[in-house]
Amino acid sequence: MIQAVSKGQTILESLQTLSPQQQQSVLDFIEFLQFKTQKQEIVEESGEVISMLEAAKEFVGCLDSGEGDLSMKKQDLKKGYKAI
Repeated sequence: MIQAVSKGQTILESLQTLSPQQQQSVLDFIEFLQFKTQKQEIVEESGEVISMLEAAKEFVGCLDSGEGDLSMKKQDLKKGYKAI
């Protein structure tokens, strides 16, 4: 128990040294871990196997790479693959 408290204290101290953007990233990761645990519990209770896409559908499309819609660039992708 003492070890858990010291880990928590270490995490809080480390968190305070991060920029607001980095703190948001940590919060996002914590929420992801909680979401993952929650999904795992649902799968274990139901015995149903779900795909990674189904498990992460809440997060699909939430990042912007700046590349645009890659599904519209299939020919470009195929050309690049052939060059390799």
